[in-house]
Formats: sequence, C-alpha cells, structure tokens
Amino acid sequence: GGSQQRCACSSTHFTTYLSGFGNEFASEDPRCPSALPEGQNNPQVCPYGLYAEQLSGSAFTCPRPTNKRSWLYRILPSVRHKPFTAEPCGDLSESWNDVEPNPNQLRWRPFNIPKASEKKVDFVSGLHTVCGAGDSKSRNGICIHLYACNTSMTDRCFQNSDGDFLIVPQQGKLLVTTEFGKMMVEPNEICVIQQGMRFSVDVFGETRGYILEVYGAHFELPDLGPIGANGLANPRDFLVPVAWYEDRTVSAGYTVINKYQGKMFSCQQDFSPFNVVAWHGNYTPYKYNLENFMVINCVAYDHADPSIFTVLTAKSTRPGVAIADFVIFPPRWGVADHTFRPPYYHRNCMSEFMGLIKGHYEAKEEGFQPGGASLHSIMTPHGPDVDCFEKNSTATLKPERVAEGTMAFMFESSFSMAVTKWGLDTCNRVDKEYYKCWEPLRSHFNPKWKPAILWVKDLMEINV
Repeated sequence: GGSQQRCACSSTHFTTYLSGFGNEFASEDPRCPSALPEGQNNPQVCPYGLYAEQLSGSAFTCPRPTNKRSWLYRILPSVRHKPFTAEPCGDLSESWNDVEPNPNQLRWRPFNIPKASEKKVDFVSGLHTVCGAGDSKSRNGICIHLYACNTSMTDRCFQNSDGDFLIVPQQGKLLVTTEFGKMMVEPNEICVIQQGMRFSVDVFGETRGYILEVYGAHFELPDLGPIGANGLANPRDFLVPVAWYEDRTVSAGYTVINKYQGKMFSCQQDFSPFNVVAWHGNYTPYKYNLENFMVINCVAYDHADPSIFTVLTAKSTRPGVAIADFVIFPPRWGVADHTFRPPYYHRNCMSEFMGLIKGHYEAKEEGFQPGGASLHSIMTPHGPDVDCFEKNSTATLKPERVAEGTMAFMFESSFSMAVTKWGLDTCNRVDKEYYKCWEPLRSHFNPKWKPAILWVKDLMEINV
C-alpha cells in the first residue's frame, strides 16, 4: 500500500515520517533526487554510483503477507568492515540457569540511572537483561531488558542479529539514527528496530526505559475479530523515518556492535553506516505514539480481559498464543455497573511483566513507581492490593476517568521467564516487601448471606 508523509517536531529537532504499518514504502534523501532505480531493484549501475543491498527480514519463500524485505542504496555496502571480535557482554545475558527459578511475585523499585559525572554510559553500555526465556540460536524466545544511560553513542552503532527490539522510553527522549533515517522517540512513544537494522542512539541527559526483544517473529497488529475494521492501534498512526544519509569518513574507526547468539561482538570500519541515500520496501524501523491508541472498554458490566489493550503482538506457531504481546493501560472511562472495576485477582498461564512510564497504576497506587517494574510469573497469583480492594468494593459506581495522567504497560509472554542474576541481585532494586501488600486482605465470608430477594421474602413471612 501507499503511504503519506507526516511531520513531527520536538523542542530541538524536526523530523519527517512516512505513515502506515507494514506498507511498501519508498524514500530518497532530497539531496539526491531520482536515487531509487526505476523499474528494478538491482541495476548494473545504480544512480549516483550507489551500491544496492537487500535487507531480508523473512525467508525468501514466506507467503506475501509475511514476506519482509527492503532494498537499500548506499555509498558503501555493509560488507566492507574488519572481522568481528568478541566483546564483553556486560549485563546482557541469555543464561537462564545462572540462578534458581523464583516463582514469587517480584517488584522492582525504579532502576538506577548512572550519573554522567561519575561514569559516561551510552545506550549499548547501559543495557541490562532482567528476564527472559528461549534461545536465540533456535530462533524462539524472548528477552526483557532495561536501558539506563547518560551519554550519546559516538562513532558506534548497534545491530541485533538475534531479534527485534521494541523500545519503551520512560525518562528522556531518544534520537534514533537508523539506516532508514532518523526518529525522535519520547516517553509515551515506542519504537521498533527490527532484526539486523543498524542504529545509534543520542540522549539528552539521564535516560531510562524498557526493551522487549523477541526471537523468530516480528511484531504485527493484533487481529480485531468482531471489533471490526477499526480500533486499538490504527495503522496510519505508525511512523517510519525518511531517507537520510551522511557521507562521512571516520579515520579513527567506526565501531559496529553486533548482538549475535546472545553474545556481543564488534568490528571496525572507516565510514559511517548511515550512508543510505535511498531505500524502498516493507521491512523498516517505526515508531508509535501511545496517546493515539483507540481504547475499547466495558460499557455494561464486568472487567474485560487486558487483551483488549494490545498494541502489538509477536505470534507463535500456536493460534492465539503469543511469543509476546505489548499491552498498555491508557487513560479511559470506567462505567461498568455493579462491577469491581480494577483488575481482578488472577493466575495466568502466561508471564506478565509490567512497567510504568508515568503516573499511578490503578491496582497498586503505592509501591509501583515510574521506572520500576513487576513480574508475575506463570501461575503466580496476583491482583489488587488491600487498599485497592477495600476502596473499590464500597465505592459509589458512577462514570469516572481511569488512569488519568498514567501510562502503564505489560509485556505478556507464553514463555516461562527466568530472572537473571542482575535482575534478582546485582541491580539491588528488588522490593523484598512486595508480598506484604496482600497480607492485610481479610475474609469477608458470611455464611448467613442471602440474595436481596430472599431477605425481602423472609421479612414478609415474619410480618405475616
């Protein structure tokens, strides 16, 4: 399908985007008009003397609806680099057996951000794996990372050969430079950098956020079923960068960092990888503003399942079961009658990792803070704390705004996720008192209770 251009600006940057989800896009840097070859992908000689390079995000023979690829027309091809050598992994990990399994409810206080005055940390150096499962080699799995940094990447870029990154900024905006162009991503927005795409991150102070990584699948919009043709995250609200290039020699060496089979590698080259003058295809990075989500909610009774808040899903091979869903809990109206409106008490065959971008989460207004997180593992009980239960069991039900000024989210996965040593111990942010928020829950059981209609009948019989 076609696409349209949109402009977005922040206080310091002005960026143009293409609009749509999974479209066949085409873009040229305006400094080089007609850089895209006419009528073919790989001419004998490309316009402006560029190299043609295909980036494949799916097998060649995938059905058309899932076939992902883009053609990049660049000043020098990606293959021109020195050999990769092993790099320290820091706190990135795919070792799920380093610590014993922990089925308890887990909550993290806001993760620390390093002070620039003490140590300069860029986006890649500030990656920490919290939990995950599966295996990048077999192309089936999930990782959840935290990033905390204070410095822009200089003459360094990152490439994830294992899977896709869904990045959720919580504090501080990111200027993400990719081979396809630039994206400004602010808190309450997300961006997706798909497998193999090289990118660099500029930050503007102390910066923190969350990353959902999936192996073996790409994110897609959830099916709408009986909702119909419109709703949830609308395709036109996803934004793709426009072509931008720099023809820059880096005589001191440009570093390409490659995450491959769960390990880190780096190589050197003497030019910027952001040298793509034009590109076309349907395999691109993209961003999305969570404020654009069209919320569906109950308008009669009961609390609907949180799947109605799914923004993106990475499907498994089992129908209806996701490797991971990205779900949000945005501001909305609560109007359900004779209903306990907050989330219900729950044990789930899926893992639920939650984070908070801003505000106060309705089921736990204290303790769950922006920049923190929680993990409720497979079949681990969870639900509202005692204050939430008591308040909402006796509240006068009237239409009210829910989660005003708040944005919580959930990474939900069919994988039984293991927490890393960093997540359990090294980060020193686990709230060991978390379980106590449910301790005051008391029994309200009354064996003499009767439905209201029976009480009326008993009173009538007594009066007779």
